[in-house]
Amino acid sequence: MKKYFVLSLLLVLFSCKQKEGTQVELNLIPKPNNTEFGKGNLNISSGFNAVTKNIDTESAEILLTFLKNSVTISPSGKKLQLVMENPSELPAPHESYMLTVNSDGVLISASSEAGLFYGIQSLLQMVENRTSIPFVKIEDAPRFSYRGAMIDCSRHFVSLDFLKKQIDLMAYYKLNRFHWHLTDGPGWRIEIKKYPELTGIAAWRTHATWKEWWDSERIYLPEGTPGAYGGYYTQDEARELVRYAAERHITVIPEIEMPGHSEEVLAVYPHLSCTGKPYTSSEFCIGNDQTFEFLENVLTEVIDIFPSEFIHVGGDEASREHWKKCPECQARIKAEGLKDEAGLQSYLIKRIEKFLNSKGRKLLGWDEILDGGLAPDATVMSWRGEQGGITAAQSGHDAVMTPGEFCYFDAYQANPGTQPEAIGGFLPIEKVYSYDPVPAALSAEEAKHILGVQANLWAEYIPTEQHVEYMLYPRLLALAEVAWTQPGNKSWTDFRTRVNSAIPVLQQKGYNPFTLSNEVDFSHDTDSVENAITVTLSTEKAPADIRYTTDGSLPDAQSPVYSGPVQVPDSVIVTAQLFDGEKPSGPAVTRRFDYHKAIGKPVFYNIPVNPYYAAGGEKALVNGLTGGLSHGDGRWQGFMTNGMDVTIDMGSTQSVYSVNARFMQSIGPWIWFPKEVVIAVSDDNKMFTELSRIKNSVSEKEAGTLFQNFGWQGAARGRYIRYKAIANGIKGGWVFLDEIVVW
Repeated sequence: MKKYFVLSLLLVLFSCKQKEGTQVELNLIPKPNNTEFGKGNLNISSGFNAVTKNIDTESAEILLTFLKNSVTISPSGKKLQLVMENPSELPAPHESYMLTVNSDGVLISASSEAGLFYGIQSLLQMVENRTSIPFVKIEDAPRFSYRGAMIDCSRHFVSLDFLKKQIDLMAYYKLNRFHWHLTDGPGWRIEIKKYPELTGIAAWRTHATWKEWWDSERIYLPEGTPGAYGGYYTQDEARELVRYAAERHITVIPEIEMPGHSEEVLAVYPHLSCTGKPYTSSEFCIGNDQTFEFLENVLTEVIDIFPSEFIHVGGDEASREHWKKCPECQARIKAEGLKDEAGLQSYLIKRIEKFLNSKGRKLLGWDEILDGGLAPDATVMSWRGEQGGITAAQSGHDAVMTPGEFCYFDAYQANPGTQPEAIGGFLPIEKVYSYDPVPAALSAEEAKHILGVQANLWAEYIPTEQHVEYMLYPRLLALAEVAWTQPGNKSWTDFRTRVNSAIPVLQQKGYNPFTLSNEVDFSHDTDSVENAITVTLSTEKAPADIRYTTDGSLPDAQSPVYSGPVQVPDSVIVTAQLFDGEKPSGPAVTRRFDYHKAIGKPVFYNIPVNPYYAAGGEKALVNGLTGGLSHGDGRWQGFMTNGMDVTIDMGSTQSVYSVNARFMQSIGPWIWFPKEVVIAVSDDNKMFTELSRIKNSVSEKEAGTLFQNFGWQGAARGRYIRYKAIANGIKGGWVFLDEIVVW
């Protein structure tokens, strides 16, 4: 345990060789909100002589311990003062601090221990690997009071020491909420003394990986069964983590799932389900009073372990099918005057909130707790986009923003072909960094209800502790800056330099971060004035040059260095590669761009597009904008069940030589290539001549995020082009494509 404590305090945010007589940049993460440099540097080669003022003995000892494990403390060192006060320059939040470095030494002042703690974290970043630090005055305070990260320990269990190690790093980057996902179908992870079967059976399953277990009969086993996979935290261990986190000014928020995601509970206590039988339901029976007796007993023990203001009750993705058929649930609906099953779920949430309030706690839940009417004092964690948070704030409720598009770290962070298998989607670090948790739809008064932001790491495809770190870092550093730093003080270009410098140091200290993509990233837009596509190249690496070609050749040391957007007036293949000087430092990446004949033409949808994935609407498939690595990036159109079928009106009968579209397959979010594609032309939009019928040859079980073109080449004439993709028949499956290119 102690080694992780020391490691966190030694973490640095950059590694550099300091030149004598030069002022060194701070390069702190998160970036302070107010920084003023002086002239000169303070020599710290002899360490610090640390003294405290207006701080109680216990707090002083804790703060000095953090310092002693990271820097030299010596009577001959430079003066370092930790002062508990509230300078007039500091803003009101209790986590604010002031840090001053001048010829007299270092002064850290704050009105609270938390503020002093964060000032110390900034100082530790400043001094690492240095013999001097710049004269500077920092006045800093967080943008949000809630700065969180969630780790799913149900789908894959991790050790207590591992969690402490992550809490060390969270504290170092000034995050202050650890959301502990303790219960879910794949395993119950917290000891409840009144219900020993929860950890004696429901914490253990037949397969080590979630994927194998999910594809099996999903059986639980008694603890000690040979080959059983699982684990749980005793109440003493949970209390130990709570204390450990509290010393680092992190609050641990437990999550106990209800009414859905509870198949592990109902396997051992089937009388709490609507069917009364194990392995038949994932939802509690809300008409059964024994359900509430069970939940209140569990929460009573949880409350005794966790002093957090919030208790997270889940509330997401509950199926209501059993409730519709259950006599007890239907009787509850009638007796309580509820409208429907959504109202029934709301009844449970409101009843549980009343219980939590009676214990001095508040209810926190995923945004489905809005369904059927929100409990009076509940706080919403908005994950299905931002609308849940917007609705909550506009109705006077607090919200924590954690939309999947920006905050779900189980998505791929680079080209899926180069990464371990993930659930799907694409969330690179720049997109995390770009997020603003305050939706534009909110007024200034409503925006006060946005408490903050949280990263979520769901572990379906993350079976090891090393893989957990690989998915968390360095994206969590970006989220930390989103949570702390005011938008006007943020800069992706600046952050990119700082985060690249942090990665080798994280590795040195025993963490396993992703080292950022060494592929060039392409983005593009249409220029209707020039009738061209504008292609922009970028990279996560810094420093690095991008060299590119447009003639089909591989870039080399003589190829032009990218310096600005490239105009494509018709069709071009761009190949780009990162270079370190004259040497390639990553693979070549090739993309084709077409300002094709169908751009801007009317499109008729013979099968409606799903409204959740309409992308740019009726022109999305002929706007020249191809999608990226995520089906949710706003450029992919999604269709369900019946596949897709559109007709393009070219405006006049003309020659057609090529019709092509690119599809995605990603089985995590249930996206598959079409079973078959049919392409046809017509002069009158009535009688069509079939040009080609292309069958899919890729297995529906092929893992990863895959892309495939389905198209035709030849010679034909027509005004109308019909493009039809037949779904593969998997119930609930999706078909996604990004652009139909016509030449």
